[in-house]
Amino acid sequence: MKKMISLILTVTMLLSVCFAFTGCSSSDYTVGICQLMVHDSLDQATQGFIDALTAEMKAAGKSVEFDTQVAGDSNLCTTVINTFTAKKVDLIMANATPALTAAANATADIPVLGTSVTDYNDTFKGNIPANVSGTSDAVPFDEQAQMMIDTLGLVAGDKVGVLYCTNESNSLIQYEAVKALFEEAGIVVEAYTFSETTELQALVTSMAANVKAVYVPSDNTVAQNDSIVGTICTDQKVPVYTSYGGAICYASLSIDYYELGAATGKMAADILLNGKTPADIEIATLTPGYSYNEDLCAQLDIEVPEN
Repeated sequence: MKKMISLILTVTMLLSVCFAFTGCSSSDYTVGICQLMVHDSLDQATQGFIDALTAEMKAAGKSVEFDTQVAGDSNLCTTVINTFTAKKVDLIMANATPALTAAANATADIPVLGTSVTDYNDTFKGNIPANVSGTSDAVPFDEQAQMMIDTLGLVAGDKVGVLYCTNESNSLIQYEAVKALFEEAGIVVEAYTFSETTELQALVTSMAANVKAVYVPSDNTVAQNDSIVGTICTDQKVPVYTSYGGAICYASLSIDYYELGAATGKMAADILLNGKTPADIEIATLTPGYSYNEDLCAQLDIEVPEN
């Protein structure tokens, strides 16, 4: 009996090691997905990636297993990525800039595709690793600024508050871009920044009392907590414009994050099925679309253009 128990325990331990380090998967490929945090845009990008890659694999008569992990915090992305490298996954999809930098720092061998990343050149100081490519959520900032000026009737001397988290480097890039564009029209731009979400309510309350409108870049931390922003600003009749869309913005010129993820999934298929490398694939962007929240515009007395 003791020998039988010992044998069972031995087999169990071997299976555990097998699953932990090799995946023991019956699938043809294993893909690790590191998503920075839970919020709608990132969720949609991950789902688009999974759906597109699954469809490509099915069409090729192959199968893929996804190990999807949400880090929850920038500092935990490295921990997630290390589990993928230990498992020797065939490809890593990194959803948001901190996930991408963690993946690029962890491996030079496993192909890495980013999504929901604004500026790859800035992220890697002009030296994008050979095993990295992906999709960018960058949008034309000049058109966004002009859209706000036109729809809100902003004039020289008006104040626009830009809200972002200092832990997100892409947000600083977007802030500097829209600041320059607004200032060309004589509009005053004030940055309202935070590093901890506990600061957000007091910061937004102060901002809403001092500006005519608010611009929010593609900032994951703000997006995850944007109901706070929307409630305070709407109560104060201050319109919010976001670079990522969402329920709190009166209008936006933004991309479809599901389609962004899907485009990344097709890149993954090219790598896994067609033998391409990330170096063969150019970083791609999507054409953004205009949208208006008609109910919110009515609340804020903003006229929605007919066209």
